[in-house]
Amino acid sequence: MGRPSDRLPLFYCRAFGINKHTCSGPFSFENSAGCGQSWRMNSNADLAALIRNIPDYPKPGIMFRDVSSLLLDADGYHMTIDRLAALVDPDTQLVAGIEARGFIVASALAYVLGLGQLMLRKPGKLPGEKIGTDYTLEYGTDRIEMHVGHVQPDQKVLLVDDLIATGGTALAGVDLIQQGGGRVEQALFIVDLPDLGGAAKLRAQGVRVASLIGFDGD
Repeated sequence: MGRPSDRLPLFYCRAFGINKHTCSGPFSFENSAGCGQSWRMNSNADLAALIRNIPDYPKPGIMFRDVSSLLLDADGYHMTIDRLAALVDPDTQLVAGIEARGFIVASALAYVLGLGQLMLRKPGKLPGEKIGTDYTLEYGTDRIEMHVGHVQPDQKVLLVDDLIATGGTALAGVDLIQQGGGRVEQALFIVDLPDLGGAAKLRAQGVRVASLIGFDGD
């Protein structure tokens, strides 16, 4: 079951400060100009200000972007989910989150969209028949898995996570969903570190990528 496209959703109103009751006529996600008015995503500087920057973690020279401080702020968390929801393709059928912080984003996003959530889990967490994919990290390798049959053939799945850096985890998520028979055409993140190239790698695989906040450097 997809989202209704014939009326302005509440999360979209909240994200852009629209008075839903003053709107008339159909709303189209493809043409983000509900009710004859034009709306543009702001710079999200208000959300960026809530992210704590921790220098030299996990190693010297790295600036760690701590999304947990954003999630701790009730209004900030609310606006984050609303603004991400406003970017989602209207024909999306399922939201996939990558363990662990990706679950926080995916669960809330799936709820406001009225969709189910697919969990891509670390090894040893799934009791049933599963498939998995291994991927390379800066410091070694890792693996994510999902239950067989949790993605339907040709089902359109949105991949979400809190942050994209080098893109290894996100690429593995796309591969795993495709193994299960689904397709990933869009991926959303709260934070992008564009200098590390992860979003560019996803785009090279044909996945459209959007994020609310971008930080230069590591």
